[in-house]
Amino acid sequence: MTIYEKNNKYYCHFKIKGEQRHLLCHGARNKKEAKAIEDAEKYKLRQQQAGIIAREAKKIKLIYLLNIYERYAKENKRSYDKFDKYALKVIRQYFKLSINAEDVKYSTLEDFKLYLINERKSSANTINKYMGILSKAYNIGIAEKVINDNPVKNIKKQREPNHKIRYLTKEEEARLFNAIDTEILVVGRDRKGKKIKPYKYLEPIIICALQTGMRKSEILNLKWSNIDMQYGFIELLETKSGKARQIPISDKLKKVLININKNGSEYVFINPQTNQCYKDIHNSFNSIKDIAGIKNFRFHDLRHTVATRMVEKGTNLVEVKDILGHSKIETTMRYAHPVPVEKLKAINILNNY
Repeated sequence: MTIYEKNNKYYCHFKIKGEQRHLLCHGARNKKEAKAIEDAEKYKLRQQQAGIIAREAKKIKLIYLLNIYERYAKENKRSYDKFDKYALKVIRQYFKLSINAEDVKYSTLEDFKLYLINERKSSANTINKYMGILSKAYNIGIAEKVINDNPVKNIKKQREPNHKIRYLTKEEEARLFNAIDTEILVVGRDRKGKKIKPYKYLEPIIICALQTGMRKSEILNLKWSNIDMQYGFIELLETKSGKARQIPISDKLKKVLININKNGSEYVFINPQTNQCYKDIHNSFNSIKDIAGIKNFRFHDLRHTVATRMVEKGTNLVEVKDILGHSKIETTMRYAHPVPVEKLKAINILNNY
């Protein structure tokens, strides 16, 4: 008999085509009623096995999707330590651990957006990143066939404000390099003073940025093994897009690289105190900007400057795209805008009509 009683409750236990079921016969007051419930469950299983009715979806917790996303991000996203790790902590704290993935609705996600805006003062870009993480977590769940739908797909992205276009003028560039040569007086224990140039180490780094359009992280982590002096190019293997790219070495950059003391390090630009690559140059870069009187300018804008200068001189956008390592030509077009002077020249053509 597949029906038995325990603690005044009836249970059924059966197996059909390799699938076992062990169920409580809810509401059964005797074996006859329990048998009727068992027969109904057997009929339902046979219908499911035949594909006549759909199987009931297993309740998947949101925390499960976040966990499988985290494994994916650790292995595939370079931004994991910079953003995803922190963002996942915020998401887990906001959503209840017991919430089912299918119970996250449009209104649930909109409430989360309001929380990010009002409580965490998150920017539009940051909110879109949070939604991107949730969307990817659901898409992985769909790929794993543990859920059927992604509720984030119906959420409209926050509109990100347009940023003012910024690039380095030739006059600003001259002031920047003059600032790098700034001398300060240092008094030692012997009370004798000597002049040093504390920002001189930035010179080859900034020249590299202006001669290649490389990202700051790509420059600071550049190794001699990435440089082929014989054929004249830099080969970057670990990039934001995940695709390797080659950048020709200009004569100006070649002179700089030749004069760098390798000092036994695998990195090109090394901190003499650690003999390792610089972790960041944020404070020093801000200092020379202040000395040079340059406002509203980031290190990343050196990359923007490179794109602007190449396009201004007539370089094909596809070539600019390949040098900068953009995955889409639209990104290159956003970076490489016509400078105001060139716009004025274009408008003045209309004077002839």
